[in-house]
Amino acid sequence: MDDWRNGGFGLYVHWPFCQAKCPYCDFNSHVTQNIDQRSWLTAYEQELDQNALGTNGRVLNSIFFGGGTPSLMQPEIVAGVIEKARTIWPFANDIEITLEANPGSVEAGRFAGYRDGGVNRISMGVQAMNDEDLRRLGRIHSVAEARAAFDIARTCFDRVSFDLIYARQGQTLDLWQAELREALSMAIDHLSLYQLTIEDGTAFGDRYALGKLRNLPTDDNAADMYQATQEICGAFGFPGYEISNHARPGAESKHNQIYWRYGDYVGIGPGAHGRVSTNNQRRATESYRAPAQWLQAVRDGSGYSTMEDLSADDAATEFLMMGLRLSEGVDVARYKNISGHELPQDRMDHLAEIGMVTMSAGRLSATNQGRAVLNAVLRELLVD
Repeated sequence: MDDWRNGGFGLYVHWPFCQAKCPYCDFNSHVTQNIDQRSWLTAYEQELDQNALGTNGRVLNSIFFGGGTPSLMQPEIVAGVIEKARTIWPFANDIEITLEANPGSVEAGRFAGYRDGGVNRISMGVQAMNDEDLRRLGRIHSVAEARAAFDIARTCFDRVSFDLIYARQGQTLDLWQAELREALSMAIDHLSLYQLTIEDGTAFGDRYALGKLRNLPTDDNAADMYQATQEICGAFGFPGYEISNHARPGAESKHNQIYWRYGDYVGIGPGAHGRVSTNNQRRATESYRAPAQWLQAVRDGSGYSTMEDLSADDAATEFLMMGLRLSEGVDVARYKNISGHELPQDRMDHLAEIGMVTMSAGRLSATNQGRAVLNAVLRELLVD
């Protein structure tokens, strides 16, 4: 059996445009006023045709429209991408089709159109539950707008997720616990809860380097917020199935599970990454990042800037890095099948002794404490 079948097969579509650039964001997003959306649909369709080669007959488990702000796409463009994908791959009976959305009134007004075009899950970028912190984060919506958009979303979709960022400026553990409980009182089936990270090349990164990003929680305070998040979400029936993701049992994101379970996924659009296997050889793809450059490259034949076959060791490292993010962990026999060698038993034993991992029924899993310091766990397992 091809290894990718253990994780499934998905499609990621990147829409690179936003109304404004958030100061913490290091995603490939651009602010542009005039967009010929029909030309983007044509380009997406061409890229899908290119990716049909070698993947025909696969059952598609998920489609994810990410960005940028995909809720700025016209519903007919989203529907066109979905319909094109349907002509290439048979859809799973329970296919998950997610669209990321900002909770502004313009985007919320399109929700019914997305539903009619085939989207069955919305992921909303709420980010904070008070207006002052939304302003600091550079968000252009208010809490009232977020709540109104959420109400519209849950009338259109059975599955609605939303994101929050914690460890923000001036945020204490008590404030985060109260905010999280408020969010859980609204939540339908899924929450993504991310710790604020300061990335180089962002506005926050520049301010931090100049000493102008003040009142950030200490590392210890941020760690306390992470542990409180696990406890509170678990008590509300939203256990953490991945480091930053919580869901009612059965409502986990199928698309993101393809990544974490190391399945295959086609990635199209500016800056999109993909992993597609042929005869158990995984190929990593990356698209041109600049929107105009990507569009022209597609017209010339392919939007991919790089296509690289991964070595067995590189593929096994990716498998471990992704899989240990999940509470279910990884199958150690699968690691051996990918890499050609076993994980070091002495290091697994050491990590188990200090409470970082558990081993059961052939699966290696990081504990809550281990997932909080996952990079250190991985270094121990992967060191030569």
